[in-house]
Amino acid sequence: MSSVHSTKPLVLDADGTLLRTDMLLEGFWKGLGTDPIATLKAVTLVGDRAAFKAEIAKIAPLRVDLLPMNEDILALADAAKDEGREVAIASASDVAYVQPLADHLGIKRVFASAGGVNLKGTAKANALVEAYGEAGFDYAGNDKSDRKIWDHADHAIVVGAAGGGAKGLSPVTQVSGVWSPLAVLKSMRPHQWVKNVLLFLPMIAAHAFYMETILAICLGIASFSAAASCIYIVNDLLDIEADRLHVKKKRRPFAAGTVPIPIGMLTCLVLGGFALGLGFAISAHFFAVVAFYMVLSLAYSLRLKRLRWIDIAALASLYLLRVVAGAAASKVDASIFMLIFIFPIFVTLGCVKRMTELALAKDHKRLPGRGYARRDLGDLLNMSVVGMVGALVVFFLYTYSDQALALYPDQWLLWVALLPIGAWLYRMIRLGYLGRMDYDPIVFALTDRRGLGYLLITLGLMFYAAGLWTQWFGPTA
Repeated sequence: MSSVHSTKPLVLDADGTLLRTDMLLEGFWKGLGTDPIATLKAVTLVGDRAAFKAEIAKIAPLRVDLLPMNEDILALADAAKDEGREVAIASASDVAYVQPLADHLGIKRVFASAGGVNLKGTAKANALVEAYGEAGFDYAGNDKSDRKIWDHADHAIVVGAAGGGAKGLSPVTQVSGVWSPLAVLKSMRPHQWVKNVLLFLPMIAAHAFYMETILAICLGIASFSAAASCIYIVNDLLDIEADRLHVKKKRRPFAAGTVPIPIGMLTCLVLGGFALGLGFAISAHFFAVVAFYMVLSLAYSLRLKRLRWIDIAALASLYLLRVVAGAAASKVDASIFMLIFIFPIFVTLGCVKRMTELALAKDHKRLPGRGYARRDLGDLLNMSVVGMVGALVVFFLYTYSDQALALYPDQWLLWVALLPIGAWLYRMIRLGYLGRMDYDPIVFALTDRRGLGYLLITLGLMFYAAGLWTQWFGPTA
C-alpha cells in the first residue's frame, strides 16, 4: 500500500473499508439470534432500504468497539489526523450504527443513511460534493457502487477489487482486502467432521463389516459433514459478537472479519443444498434424519443453547442423531440398547463441554450466549457423573440381553470392557472440569492418545468376546 499525499479531507466508507465486516448484516444476524420474530418482520421493509436499515439498527444495537478494523485504512486515517486533515465517515449503514463507530474512533464528521435516505452511490456522492466541493476530498471505498463517489473525489483509495468499479481511475491507492478460500474452509470447521465417525457405530455394533455398508456410510458422512458445516456457519454468524468476547473464538473467520458475511451466507446455502441432495440420493430415511438434524441444530443455535440443561439434552440428541444416521445410511438396525447406552454418554460429554468453557472463562460472569456461570461447575460435574454411571449400568444390563448373548458368546469379556469405558469417561470428566481439553469433547476424544487407547481396548475386548479375532486372524483350514 502506497501512502496518500494530500491536504484534502479523507472520507472513509465503513462497511468493507474501514471495517472488515458489514454492519447491516451483523445487525441482521444478531437480530435473528436475539429477537428473530422482529427481525423477520423487518425483512418486509427490505424494499425501502433506509427504513430496513433503521429498523435493524433499532432491533440489534452493535458493540462497535468489537468490530474488526482494516488496519491499513485505520493507519491512513491516523496519518491524516496527524497531518491536520479532516477525517470523516460516509456510510450507507444507518446513522445509529455509524455515529457510535465514529465516536469510538474519535472521528467528528459523519455521513450516513437517515431520515428515509439510503446514502449509497449517487446519494452519497451528492452529499460529499455538497460538503466538500467537486474533487474536494479523498475517498476510500470497496464496492462497485463507490465508483460514483470516486468520480467526484480527488484521490481514490480502493480496498480489494471493488467489483471492478475502480477501472480507469487515477490516481489510485490500492489497499488489500481480499478474503481467501482457506479462510472460508476454516469457517466450515473441517476438523469437526471427525465427529461423524459416529455414523460407523451401528455397523460396528452389528458386526456388519461389508464393503457396500462402508461405502454407504462414507456417503452419509459426506452429507452429514456438509450439513454440520452449514449449521456451523449459521451458528458463527449468530454468535459473532459473543465470539469476539471469547478468548479463542474471537479468531474465528467471521468474528475476525477474514471472511465477508455474504460469502459465508452463500457457502451456507451451497453446503445445505449439497447435504440434503446427497441425503435424498442415499435414502428417504437418511434424508429425514439429516433434515431433522439441521432443524434441531438451527433451533439449538437460535435458542436452545442459551437454556440451562436443555442445551445439554439438545447436544446429546445431536450426537445421537449421527448414530441414527449411520443406521439409516447402512440399513443396519440400531439396537435400542445401544441408543440407550450412548445417550447418557453424550449427556456426560455435553456437561464436559460446558465445564471446559467455564474452567477456561476469565471471570465468574455468565458465559456469553450461554446459561452457565462458574457457580454451575458443581452441578455440571454431578450431572456428568450421573451420565457416566447411567451408561455403565445400561451396558451391564445389555450383557444379559438376547442380542448380546447371541453376538458375544464370551459374556464375561463384556464385563471386563466396563473398566476401560469407565476409565475413559472418568478421564473426560476430569480433564473437562480442569479445563484441559478442546472445547469440543468429541474432537478431543478422537485425538487424545490415552483416551483412544481406552476406546481401542474396549473394542478389542468386544471383538474378542464376539469371536471376531479368531474369525479374522485365526488359522484357516
